[in-house]
Amino acid sequence: MSTARDGRLGVGIIGAGRVGPVIGAALGGAGHAVIGITAGSDPDRVDAVLPGVPVLETQDVVRRAELVVIAVPREELPGLVAGLAEVGAWQPGQLVLHTDPAYGIEVLTPAARSGAIPLAVHPAISFSGTSIDLKQLAAAYAAVTAPAAVLPIAQALAVEIGCEPVVVAEADRPAYAEAIATATAFSDSIVRQATGLLSAVGVESPGRYLSALVRSTIDQALIDRTPTLEVRGDAGDEHNDAPVDADRD
Repeated sequence: MSTARDGRLGVGIIGAGRVGPVIGAALGGAGHAVIGITAGSDPDRVDAVLPGVPVLETQDVVRRAELVVIAVPREELPGLVAGLAEVGAWQPGQLVLHTDPAYGIEVLTPAARSGAIPLAVHPAISFSGTSIDLKQLAAAYAAVTAPAAVLPIAQALAVEIGCEPVVVAEADRPAYAEAIATATAFSDSIVRQATGLLSAVGVESPGRYLSALVRSTIDQALIDRTPTLEVRGDAGDEHNDAPVDADRD
């Protein structure tokens, strides 16, 4: 593993989709060293977000990293963690963090049995896989689940990627994931339907036409249902009050 200095960690990323590279870039911006990432389907996009970071085999990422960030499709997560345990890849004291909203730390049990420290941190934004996401993270919240003894570590990592941490109990992760899925799927469906109707009556650029309407409507609905809503971001920008959309990893 890499050697930590002044609390800085060697970070390895498993998953080169839209989420993993951005989380790596955010942690790199906080002063950690991104030591490697697994291969993905769009190397140019990954290199744009994490320039110069080596592409490594999964076991090499785990072997070299003090903090392993797992950002893979939900259906792949349990098998990946268990498979790495079977080959003895996980290390005592190593931090293992996944980003899926539906799972807490139980899915990381195979790693924990080897002495690794399990953390679940889900940033509540819709990832594009570009550097634009870094600004979104700075205005977002993150659901954090971890053993009580290391909960401050998970919360600190959420802060370091730009989010405000909110603790979600292990037993509540399925309900949390349902809320996230409902918000994203419903929003996407409504926008698709509305833009389709506008296109049919000849409105050019229907997405742009609806942008201000949809954002302001969602903002007001969220405020109405959360009277004490405190908006994150630049308090000096009166227009920076749009909560970001959430997305599954």
